[in-house]
Amino acid sequence: MALNMNAVYVPSQAKFGSFIGSKQLRSSRVCMASTIHPPSSMKTGNKKEPFVPPREVHLQITHSMPPEKRELFHSLNDWAEKEILVLLKPVEKCWQPNDFLPDPASEGFEDQVRELRARSKEIPDEYFVVLVGDMITEEALPTYQTMLNTLDGVRDETGASLTSWAVWTRAWTAEENRHGDLLNKYLYLSGRVDMRQVEKTIQYLIGSGMDPKTENSPYLGFIYTSFQERATFVSHGNTARLAKEHGDLKLAQVCGIIAADEKRHETAYTKIVEKLFEVDPDGTIHGLADMMRKKISMPAHLMYDGKDDNLFDNFSSVAQRLGVYTAKDYADILEFLVSRWEVEKLTGLSGEGNKAQDYVCTLAPRIRKLEERAQARAKERSPVPFSWIFNKQIKL
Repeated sequence: MALNMNAVYVPSQAKFGSFIGSKQLRSSRVCMASTIHPPSSMKTGNKKEPFVPPREVHLQITHSMPPEKRELFHSLNDWAEKEILVLLKPVEKCWQPNDFLPDPASEGFEDQVRELRARSKEIPDEYFVVLVGDMITEEALPTYQTMLNTLDGVRDETGASLTSWAVWTRAWTAEENRHGDLLNKYLYLSGRVDMRQVEKTIQYLIGSGMDPKTENSPYLGFIYTSFQERATFVSHGNTARLAKEHGDLKLAQVCGIIAADEKRHETAYTKIVEKLFEVDPDGTIHGLADMMRKKISMPAHLMYDGKDDNLFDNFSSVAQRLGVYTAKDYADILEFLVSRWEVEKLTGLSGEGNKAQDYVCTLAPRIRKLEERAQARAKERSPVPFSWIFNKQIKL
C-alpha cells in the first residue's frame, strides 16, 4: 500500500447533502469506539487484562451505500474479469524476494551479506527511518485485505469465492505480500535497524487495524486504493532514487521493482473508478468529493512502537523533509486522478454533483497554496529519537 501525510490540510466545507445516489447524507449505522489507551497504561501488577489496540478510533460510519448500488457491482463482475484480472501476473512470471537477496543456499551467501552490509553503511540513518516506515506499511497487509473484504457488493464472501472481485482481492494481496517480505529481509540483513522494535511496530499496527473512512462502500474504497497505490508508487520510486544517490544500486533496484508493482495496481484501481464514472457519474463524483473532504489517510496512520505516541507524524515529517512523500505529492496525485478520470468533462450531473465536481477540480491548487503558507510559518522542530534505529535522534 501507500504512504500519505496526515498533516496535509484540506479546506473544510459543509458536507453536501447526498452520497451515492441517496438523499440521506449518512446511514444511521454509526459506531462510537471507546477511548483506548496504550497497553503500558493498563498494567495493574500481575492482573491479566484483555488485549486492546493501542490507538483510538472515534466515529465510525458503516454501510452508507444504498442496497440497490450493490447490484451495480454484481453486474460488473464479468467486466472485472476481462478488464481487471488481466492486470495480474501469473505467479510463475512474478519476481520473488529471493531474486534480489543473498541466496542462503549458495556457498557465497556470507560474502553476499557482507557486501550488502557494506553498501548499507553509506546510507544515512534518516533514510532508514523512511524505508522502515515503508516496510511496516507493506507488512500490515492482513489489514488491507480485511478492509477490501468489508466493502459491500465486492467482498470475498467465502474466503475462496470465484467472483472476479474476490479473485482480484486475493491475488492482489498475494502480489503485495512480496513487498514487505523483500524489504523486511533486506533490512534484517543490513544490520542497520533494531528489528525487534520494527517487529513490535508491525504487530501493534496489525492489531490496531486502519480507519480509512470508506464506510463499507466500494465507491469510497476503490477511490481510496487508487490514491494510495499512486502514493506508494511515488514513495517507493523516491526511495529508489535516494538509494541510487547514496550508491546502493541493489537497494535502488529493490525499491524500483516494488514501485513498478504499485504502478500496475494503480492502473487496476483507477480503471475500476473510471468504469464507475461511466456507469454512475453522479454517485462516483459524490464519493470522490467525500473522500477528499475527509482526506486520504495513510493505511499505517495508527502505527505505534510501544514508545512514541506521535510515531506516524514524526515518520511522515522525515519523509516530507527527504522528499520521499510530500504535501506536494498529495496535491499532484489528486490532480493526476482528476485528469485521469476526466472529472472536469463530466456532464448531466445533479446540482449536488456539480458542486462536488467544482470542489474536486479546484482543490489541488488550494492545497498547494495552503501548504506553501504552512511551510513559510513552520518552525524548526527538535530532533526526535526513533526506536527503529536504536533511538538515534533524527531531524524532522
